[in-house]
Amino acid sequence: QVQLVESGGGSVQAGGSLRLSCAAFGFTWSLYCMGWFRQAPGKEREGVAGIDSTVSTKYADSVKGRFTISQDNAKDTLYLEMNSLKPEDTAMYYCAATYSVRCPRRLDSAAFGYWGQGTQVTVSS
Repeated sequence: QVQLVESGGGSVQAGGSLRLSCAAFGFTWSLYCMGWFRQAPGKEREGVAGIDSTVSTKYADSVKGRFTISQDNAKDTLYLEMNSLKPEDTAMYYCAATYSVRCPRRLDSAAFGYWGQGTQVTVSS
């Protein structure tokens, strides 16, 4: 059974950094695309970053150059390093997985079937 557990959220001032972690259980990393999504109050869930079994990555335009997605297969953990944070980055962040060797062309939440419970990130100005 696939289980995803996020951690590392918190409150930070604009310009600061946070690293989110997602511990993954119950699946083979090489068969899945992993992603980070976020959802702010009153807004739709949006894809932030994705990484597949070839370590190919993709990012939302709004976070390119500031966020880095990575995975440690030995630790079964997915990471999202977030730098130069902005107030508009404030949201609930979710780890997600989809059974696909390559990530979808677009990080659409409908394509991901496994989700963590989320971790809150709050950036103050």
